[in-house]
Amino acid sequence: MFKKTLNISTSPHLVRGIGTNDIMRNVVWALVPVAMYAVYSFGLSALLILVTSMAACVLTEHVLARYSKKETTISDWSAVITGLLLGLTLPPNFPLWMAFLGGIISIALGKFAFGGLGYNVFNPALVGRAFLQAAFPVAITTWFPVYAPERFSTVSAATFTLPFLEPATDGFTGATPLSAFKFDHVTTSTSDLALGLITGSTGETCAVLIVLGGVYLAARNMMNWRIPVSILATVYALSGILYMVDSQIYPSPDFMLFSGGLMLGAVFMATDMVGSPITSVGIWIYGAVIGLLVVVIRIWGGLPEGVMYAILLGNALTPHIDNLVRPRVYGTGKTMDIRE
Repeated sequence: MFKKTLNISTSPHLVRGIGTNDIMRNVVWALVPVAMYAVYSFGLSALLILVTSMAACVLTEHVLARYSKKETTISDWSAVITGLLLGLTLPPNFPLWMAFLGGIISIALGKFAFGGLGYNVFNPALVGRAFLQAAFPVAITTWFPVYAPERFSTVSAATFTLPFLEPATDGFTGATPLSAFKFDHVTTSTSDLALGLITGSTGETCAVLIVLGGVYLAARNMMNWRIPVSILATVYALSGILYMVDSQIYPSPDFMLFSGGLMLGAVFMATDMVGSPITSVGIWIYGAVIGLLVVVIRIWGGLPEGVMYAILLGNALTPHIDNLVRPRVYGTGKTMDIRE
């Protein structure tokens, strides 16, 4: 006869552990549909941009790890995510050598300069994107038409531009929905924005797929859903108030939500666990600050898009937000030093 033993123990009751590799790998899976739709929308040029940026990030991570006499960390998928996100923020006809340089900067300056994974202050992909924005302002604002008939048989002339040479101008400037509204007050259909029927960066394609990827990660407890919700709610509320004040000057809240890189930034970049606050209250504040900055930059700033700068500024404020809303130690009147 077999005896069954009931073991009773205190919490936590862990069934299985979820490591960094598991989380990063699932983020990649969540981004795969977005990347595939981007390739479908823009063709071979977009595929080459994504592959190049990922290769640059993975190679840079491996080389720097070896140079530092550390074990290579490319197997944790973090470099792949950085490269994939960087590629999704770039125009599909962006010169490959510039994308490769952006990948190097993302890992070297955005990650390794702070000590590697878990120590970076800013989202590495946005660090690389900010560098490219400052270094190559014309190339990064030259766009390629969506659903071009020859997109799977030919590549943009600018794609294979040699380093430090002027890219060929087979694209067009100032044609994204945000720039069209900011400079010409021309609006774009919300359905076109949500389904990716517009031109723009490689990742400004299908907002629906981005949201579904976020839902997948949130359902698996691999992303804090409060961050994108607080960002999007703040943008919607503030832009809705402005729209009610004067609908002829200010864009509708739906347009603000689905245009540009807001969905991609809110779901996959602002949610970086290292660059976002720890406490729930801090996260709501963090998201609200980013949402506020997005609206301010888009409406009153000199650039049509403000998601990148809003998230980077939010990353910079994260330690201060954590210090502002430090939880109290149970049974005492002292606050907890949560980042020591």
